[in-house]
Amino acid sequence: MLVTLIAAARTSPLLESRFGDDRPLDAAGWQALERAVPALAPLAAAELRYCSPTPGSRQTGEVLGYAPLAQPALRECDMGRWSGLTLAEVTAREPAAVDAWLTDPRAAPHGGEALLSFISRVGGWLDTRPLADDGRIVAVTEASVIRAAMLYALKAPPHAYWRTEIYPLSVVSLHGARGQWNLRLG
Repeated sequence: MLVTLIAAARTSPLLESRFGDDRPLDAAGWQALERAVPALAPLAAAELRYCSPTPGSRQTGEVLGYAPLAQPALRECDMGRWSGLTLAEVTAREPAAVDAWLTDPRAAPHGGEALLSFISRVGGWLDTRPLADDGRIVAVTEASVIRAAMLYALKAPPHAYWRTEIYPLSVVSLHGARGQWNLRLG
């Protein structure tokens, strides 16, 4: 099975990015998406087409012609009381909590989901896709979900999450099946 993950188009500039950001695409996101349509629209031929439940992911999938089905398991990490805040705001208010969150993958000082739980949730979604070996899936979601999927697929240590960058409209493919995923680039 081939699972192609596409990062949703931009919803806000990086420094204005917020935990649990449910904003729609911004002007730059719409422009970039329009430019990406010729390259990404052919992926609509996949047997199954999904997106995370956020407005930006749904809008990206719709413009690309995917008519995606929202999947709760593809939502971003639950950031608890930090939802709606920027990293700078949280760091100013709770520097020790941010440090714990960044260094201990089991920590959830925000009262939400720990990094390890988030990676496991996304991996569980991958492992339960209902297609045969030659099936194709496309999913539009946030960069954080793609990072989690890559770590799960590669069985990489959780701290690698902080060293992985995914830009809006990036494409990452995973090939395999339950627990046996390979990262496919190109």
